[in-house]
Amino acid sequence: MTELEIEERVQRAVDNFMAGYGCCQSVVAAFSDLYGLDDTLAKKIAAGFGGGVGRMRMMCGAVSGIVMLVGLDCGQTEGSDREGKSACYKVVQDLLAKSKEENGSLICAEILGLKGYEKANSSYVASARTAEYYKTRPCVAKVESAARVFANYLKEKKTV
Repeated sequence: MTELEIEERVQRAVDNFMAGYGCCQSVVAAFSDLYGLDDTLAKKIAAGFGGGVGRMRMMCGAVSGIVMLVGLDCGQTEGSDREGKSACYKVVQDLLAKSKEENGSLICAEILGLKGYEKANSSYVASARTAEYYKTRPCVAKVESAARVFANYLKEKKTV
């Protein structure tokens, strides 16, 4: 993957988020065509992971997108393939370590700076995407970071 291709994929993820898609949807859809997955199906598969999984503020949706993409890239398809499963887990752990290093956490609530009460009282109702929303949320930067982490993985994988 060239630097230009990386930037195009990252921008596609950011554009998806700014168009109202969730963090996970934005990241997965930016790369889905590489795996024969159309944009609509990618967004449907990733839809429930927004807001830290169903808006429960658990694992960041952008990070969940990385995990989904690693599965598409190198996930094993035979239940008895322990080596393949282990190899996939290694890639997930390596990329999530990079994401955590860049963003301080993999947990949506921590990234958003939410306290216990706010986490416990999180509603399933999606936030309105307003100018104020985009100003106060770090999510677009997390989407950009996740897309870049995955794109760089693809680039490094091709050069090894």
